[in-house]
Amino acid sequence: MKSRLIILVVIILVALGIAGGGFYLYQQEHVRNVDLQAKLEDLTAKQKVTQEKLEEAERSLSGFEAKLKEATDQIDTLTMQLEQERSSKDEALGKIEQMRRQVDQELNRKSDLETKFNKAQDELKVVQGKLSAIEAEKVKLEARIKELETKSNVELGKIVVSPEAAAAKPAAGIAAPVQPATQATAGKAMEGKVLVLNKEYNFAVINLGSKDAVAIGDQFAVYQGNKVIGGLKVEKVQESMSAAGFMTEDLKDKVKEGDKVVKTVK
Repeated sequence: MKSRLIILVVIILVALGIAGGGFYLYQQEHVRNVDLQAKLEDLTAKQKVTQEKLEEAERSLSGFEAKLKEATDQIDTLTMQLEQERSSKDEALGKIEQMRRQVDQELNRKSDLETKFNKAQDELKVVQGKLSAIEAEKVKLEARIKELETKSNVELGKIVVSPEAAAAKPAAGIAAPVQPATQATAGKAMEGKVLVLNKEYNFAVINLGSKDAVAIGDQFAVYQGNKVIGGLKVEKVQESMSAAGFMTEDLKDKVKEGDKVVKTVK
């Protein structure tokens, strides 16, 4: 009976121990569950806050993306404008370079014109000097012609001679006979003589002029004796004399004052 009681007591004690242990474990588990629940609620709250922050971050990201796109569009626009400005700048630089070349060409042309102008002025001075020399020579020639006309007792006019007279050589110091142009007969050539030579300017003065029907362009053969040594071409006509140029370069070294001239047929 006692053994049963002891066993019963032991069983009760064991049961109480087990119950106490279970209760303790339950309490521990409950505390742990409460703690976990609190932590879960805290995590949930933090997750909610994090979610809100994430949503806010997403909204901010969307805003940043929109701003980034706007900035990209602005950059693209600025790049395009920059390219256009660069192209305009290159075009302007090209025009400036072209204008610079044109200015250089104009300056060179101006320099050439100034050089030509100075050269023309120098040539003009030379020509003026030659004209002055020609005028002085003309005065001398006119004085010489007047002197010759005074010394000779014949009028400077048309001299007509017969073929026999043309073949005969006049004696030194004796002038050929002179006949007025109105007394010339048909078939006889117009004859005269060289009064003055000007070898520097390549012309001779003959004693036939407008009153003898001499015209500019008329040609005369120059005789020394019966030999033709060259030709003269009338360039200027006065009343009683004419200026005729040498038709060949070597004639000026052959012709002499007093040589006979005979008009040739054109």
